[in-house]
Amino acid sequence: MKTRRTLLIVSLLATSTSWAGFGDMLKDSASQFLKGESTASATSELSQGQIGAGLKQALSVGAERAVAYLGKPGGFLGDPKTHIPLPGAVEKIASGLRTLGQGALVDEFETTMNQAAEAAIPKTLDIVKDTVQNMSLDDARKVLNGGDDAATRYLREKAGSSLKKAIKPIVSQATDQVGATASYKQLTANTGGGMLGGLLGGDNSLDLDSYITEKTLDGLFYKLAEEEKLIRQNPIARSTDLLKQVFGK
Repeated sequence: MKTRRTLLIVSLLATSTSWAGFGDMLKDSASQFLKGESTASATSELSQGQIGAGLKQALSVGAERAVAYLGKPGGFLGDPKTHIPLPGAVEKIASGLRTLGQGALVDEFETTMNQAAEAAIPKTLDIVKDTVQNMSLDDARKVLNGGDDAATRYLREKAGSSLKKAIKPIVSQATDQVGATASYKQLTANTGGGMLGGLLGGDNSLDLDSYITEKTLDGLFYKLAEEEKLIRQNPIARSTDLLKQVFGK
């Protein structure tokens, strides 16, 4: 009987201890839950309060890197992915000109087009940054989850036409400065009035400034997309604390 009573007391004590432990566990769980809720709230606050600034900074940083790359000597000319090729009309006669010993004229024209783009591209940076600052928070949310180049696509959609209009005069000035216009005129003058001249269609058949402007913007947006993807995927490319906070989450 005494032994049975002792076992009962031990059992009750153990049960009491177990419930106390369970109570502690519930308290710990509640604490962890509330802590997690607080963390989620902080994350939400970050995404709501800083997501727009983070994306704007990402585009601005990406634009700075893209422009620095493309604006250096060989930025267009030496990169197969941004290199501006001969316009279609000129490409059709290029082989004929080379056959006639005029290959140097073709090469010169192609080189000066790319140099014009390299000279004009730095002027796009302020335009890009001004456009980025007008991005709404709602647009920023959509862009964040829209894919590796979503911000670049947004920028092209929103600012493509205004960028084109703004930099075409700059391109026009650059084509004159680097000799692209003179090179083109010399090129067309050497086609003569025969078959080659007929294929080209005359000096006025090509809007050289528009062609170089389009290709300059193609190169800009291509490099912007590359930089955006790097910032999204590669922590090393996140060069500021804000980029690390926004894209790290």
